[in-house]
Amino acid sequence: MRILVWHVHGGWMDSFVRGGHDYLLPTGDAERGGGIGRGGRDWPATTVEVPFAELRDAEVDAVVLQRPVERAHVERLLGRRPGRDLPAVYVEHNTPKGEVPSTVHPLADQSAVPIVHVTHFNALMWDSGRAPSLVVEHGVPDPGPLYTGSLDRIGVVVNEPVRRGRVTGTDLLPAFAAVAPLDVYGMKTDALPGALGLPDGLVTAAGDLPTALLHPALAERRLYLHPNRWTSLGLSLLEAMHLGMPVVALAATDVPRAVPPEAGAVSSDVAELVAAARLLITDPDEARRRGRVAREFALEHHSLSTFLDRWEGVLAELARGRPTVGSTR
Repeated sequence: MRILVWHVHGGWMDSFVRGGHDYLLPTGDAERGGGIGRGGRDWPATTVEVPFAELRDAEVDAVVLQRPVERAHVERLLGRRPGRDLPAVYVEHNTPKGEVPSTVHPLADQSAVPIVHVTHFNALMWDSGRAPSLVVEHGVPDPGPLYTGSLDRIGVVVNEPVRRGRVTGTDLLPAFAAVAPLDVYGMKTDALPGALGLPDGLVTAAGDLPTALLHPALAERRLYLHPNRWTSLGLSLLEAMHLGMPVVALAATDVPRAVPPEAGAVSSDVAELVAAARLLITDPDEARRRGRVAREFALEHHSLSTFLDRWEGVLAELARGRPTVGSTR
């Protein structure tokens, strides 16, 4: 199939474009329907950048939508209405905002375009209305068992931790910094140490590293911390588990489903998580044991092959005009 899809969520796209199809990524003026194309990513040759002005002449078999505005973009640029003239699905990456759990999804008033949620928690919390709804859980490429845990430090990956604040659990970081120094990776982390007001050296803004550098750097840290309160399941958490890292995670959103307690610690009790982090910092053997559990679970439930197989089923049904409803796992 030739699939039109915008580069919106880089981590999710990194997995999605590794399937057995051709992926058309718009480029150009975003307000007129363009986008960032590959955005500099090293993706397969089947991922093709297409200027938005040339989309009308492109052969498109299906469209994967990720933002409400993209329905209008498709109709204007291709002259075809998603769900009527062109097979379409809408991927919902995010937890709802506003009056949760009564927030109505932007596509809830129609039944022609199914909504694909990336977690069961998202599907539960969104009011999807008349729209067919299903779940395809995340899967990520396996970076390999790189974990050494040689540094008694804690790794964290979060984008814009100062602006997002309580959403990403930024306010919880000082409690863990009292156990061991934190190395925080991600976009716009530079202001974090100053914002937390902690003594020098307890929190390091490690920057937004490319994947090839991020994974081995994370794997040297003794454990991975996931303090997010209200974001969809972070792919960095699944990547850390694939690395073989033990994880300490707040029991929020879909984390209890994605992380078995034996892989580290999962709790809504911050004191309990701090105690678990202290144990893993002081006991490298226990950290390695829990990291092995984390990797085994991630490979079984969140592998790239499983993710692509689930999507292959969704796209096959879509092409036949029979979108799958319900969970693919």
